[in-house]
Amino acid sequence: MSLALFILVLIVSFIVVRIGAVAFQITGLEWSLAKFQALSCFTGTGFTTREAELITTSKQRRRIASVLMVLGNAGLVVMIATLARSLNPAGQIWSRLSGRLLPFEIPAFVVPWVNLGIIVVAVYVIYRLFANPKLSGRLTRYLRKRIVRKDIFARVSFEELLLTTGGYGVSKVAVLAGSPIANKTLADSQLRARDVTVLAIVRENHTTPNPPATTMITLGDELICFGKLETIRNQVSMNP
Repeated sequence: MSLALFILVLIVSFIVVRIGAVAFQITGLEWSLAKFQALSCFTGTGFTTREAELITTSKQRRRIASVLMVLGNAGLVVMIATLARSLNPAGQIWSRLSGRLLPFEIPAFVVPWVNLGIIVVAVYVIYRLFANPKLSGRLTRYLRKRIVRKDIFARVSFEELLLTTGGYGVSKVAVLAGSPIANKTLADSQLRARDVTVLAIVRENHTTPNPPATTMITLGDELICFGKLETIRNQVSMNP
């Protein structure tokens, strides 16, 4: 029973980390960074100061990280407890059942080593399954559809391309419904007054570098900006 519970918790842990990665991606993180952040939060290994700012400056991401940390700690406790029980000869019933199921009885001291071998094989097989591009891709697409359909997290079209000291960076953000700068010129948007510089505007696959102040910002535009990332989120992207 303990062995089966350990394997079950291990499988659930992989799925929870993938759900966390998808949730981070929906909030605007790049996929490879979203996976790393989800794994870091779940395992409690932490992340660097620059990457931590991507989480702490967003209310949605802080909520996702908090859930991952709680589930990760709970899962770790359960896995340690079930692992210890699986390797404890006194708690095994295989040796008593082996006489009924097999023509011989398995010595009690052998059972923990058998369980350890099963655990090692199970960890390897489960890791290989979730590392398989086809399987992981299907799982990711399924989870993304479910999360978006349930509207668990507000979708923010925001991609942080570079993070520098002081919270400044280069960001690519889509102008969606509810954006405070939609249907305004760059001059009227007051972005420069807020220390945000628009480096380029991408509209229908056409890029306009260094756009003039009279350029109109329309829904669906993608703005490549430099400035305080938190300011860019609040002044360019859709309000959550």
